[in-house]
Amino acid sequence: MFTNEIIAGLLIPFAGTAAGSACVFFMKKGLDIRLQKALSGFAGGVMVAASVWSLIIPAMEQSADMGRLAFLPAFIGFWLGILFLLILDNTIPHLHLNAEEAEGPGSHLARTTMMVLAVVLHNIPEGMAVGVVYAGYISGSADITAGGALALSLGIAIQNFPEGAIISMPLYAAGKSKGRAFMDGVLSGAVEPLAGLLTILAAAVIVPAMPYLLSFAAGAMIYVVVEELIPEMAEGEHSHIGVLLFAVGFTVMMALDVALG
Repeated sequence: MFTNEIIAGLLIPFAGTAAGSACVFFMKKGLDIRLQKALSGFAGGVMVAASVWSLIIPAMEQSADMGRLAFLPAFIGFWLGILFLLILDNTIPHLHLNAEEAEGPGSHLARTTMMVLAVVLHNIPEGMAVGVVYAGYISGSADITAGGALALSLGIAIQNFPEGAIISMPLYAAGKSKGRAFMDGVLSGAVEPLAGLLTILAAAVIVPAMPYLLSFAAGAMIYVVVEELIPEMAEGEHSHIGVLLFAVGFTVMMALDVALG
């Protein structure tokens, strides 16, 4: 079941995070606030486009035999994804970029540790999204092609590159060595292939639930975009850079999905 093609698809997003984390070795200063906004906007655009083209639309297409109720599995799965991330958001202590107060339950964890946990939290749905799309490709039940699955992996990898830099650079600025900041950035992305692998294994057991799993991953990613990325691209002095890069990320992911799918 796990061909080289599928293994590569699971690892490509992780490679994007690792490459972005390596920026700590080449950049002398922390990320400029405008660049942070741009990167957050780009990541949000990629995730929204991936949620629509790679997840929600295939979920509804697979439920087409339900007629006017074809939206129902996607509707239910989407809300389950939202609620899943809401629960994680309230049970895992984490600290968003540039935030002063941590979210989740009270904790004595270091600020840098909670920053890493914040990235881990939103890498979970990304890994699940890649996993469920490859599960759909393996099963042949979701009208997902190898190219479509690869498009999602590449899109997530592209948005993971700036994400890796966003985590490693602040960790270095906070006092960690470049090597340790790099490793923490890399480890924050390790949850993605793991989440993807577990999703593939789960989907193999419950193939009829594929529309629910596809839309579940979409809901989880949309939660991350609205809860984390949009506030980050809009905070501080007013700028249109986040919105413009959101549009760039959206169109890049849309083009990848259509061109490779």
